[in-house]
Amino acid sequence: MLRLPFRIRAKSGVPWLAGRQRWWFVGRWLSSESSFVQEREEQKTKEEWKGAGRETLTTEETRKYRVETGEFKIAVVNSPTNLLKPRYARVNTLKMDVESALLEFKKQYDEVCQDAMVPDLLIFPPRTDLHDHPLVKSGSVFLQGKASCMVAVALGPKPRWEVIDACAAPGNKTVHLAALMKGNGKIIACELNKERVKRLKDTVKLAGATNVKVKHEDFLNMSPEDPVYSKVQAILLDPSCSGSGTAIDRLDHLLPSFTADSDVNRLEKLAAFQRKALEHALSFPAVERIVYSTCSINQVENEDVIKSVLPLASSYGFELTTIFPQWPRRGHPIFDGSQHVLRTDLIEDKEGFFIALFVRKGVRPPAKHTRDVGNTLRALQRRKKRKINSFFLIRTMGLFLKS
Repeated sequence: MLRLPFRIRAKSGVPWLAGRQRWWFVGRWLSSESSFVQEREEQKTKEEWKGAGRETLTTEETRKYRVETGEFKIAVVNSPTNLLKPRYARVNTLKMDVESALLEFKKQYDEVCQDAMVPDLLIFPPRTDLHDHPLVKSGSVFLQGKASCMVAVALGPKPRWEVIDACAAPGNKTVHLAALMKGNGKIIACELNKERVKRLKDTVKLAGATNVKVKHEDFLNMSPEDPVYSKVQAILLDPSCSGSGTAIDRLDHLLPSFTADSDVNRLEKLAAFQRKALEHALSFPAVERIVYSTCSINQVENEDVIKSVLPLASSYGFELTTIFPQWPRRGHPIFDGSQHVLRTDLIEDKEGFFIALFVRKGVRPPAKHTRDVGNTLRALQRRKKRKINSFFLIRTMGLFLKS
């Protein structure tokens, strides 16, 4: 068992660091003083996997491997914890333009620059602390990673569109959509968890996104045949996932409970939900664009989900479409069209995201589906008219009896 060279205690005799702070210190010590531990574990893993006939996923330098457990492919990363990640900050164009934000930040940070792919994103040197900056506190700037910002840009909503953010909390992507739509149109932001709904509302308020309507509702319970959603043109689906693409930030790989195959059952449940949510999104009759994204590096949550819905997507006239064509890292080649989906690399890009865009280019939903939606709308209008007529009839009778 690995032991630290000294015990970390305060003068009172109680542990000085606890929880994640303790593991942060352990990670720093491991990366600076005990790299031989990683090398030993890596060599042991390579020998075990070689004996089992398993496959190396990428190069030795990245130390990424593929572990096959039943049907699941789980990418395991033994990466150093001292990989420095740039600080990204997105300008909230609902409150401030990018040029003004750049001028303001350059007063304090000479090296700040604008990202080439996401126009409203600024790049700062690693470890730049902006949490207490007035622009951040006022909601004029949001601290948001590049890959996370690429999701809303990939969806590309237009002003005056109606959009659904299916799993919206904490709301950074939601308010980015609002900014891209210039505050026009309508965004229905769904969230099932009550506590996360509160956080979502706080984010929307901070951003000044007046075109966002927050709904405390399960996206899967929203009927595509409901006339309320008959004009929805785009859906952003960023469902619950394993979060393995942010493992370096969270240092999960340093926790005693972390093992490569300990979460197989959880991944199975997550993938089933992700697949069901994507199938549901595809069934909305007027939708033209759908983005599916995760902050996961696991194939089972990414390419496997996309592959499983391709026949259904095709029946509705949807096709995978290339996003950010200049981006070099693409999906694992397990199906035709995998070159259209996008991956960010946990080592190269310091975060592991997956983004896929479906665009409707062909067949619309069956005519029966469209007729059903129209019939439902007309039925609701007749019901509303009957209620109004009943109200005036009762009031008239009341006045007659009084006289």
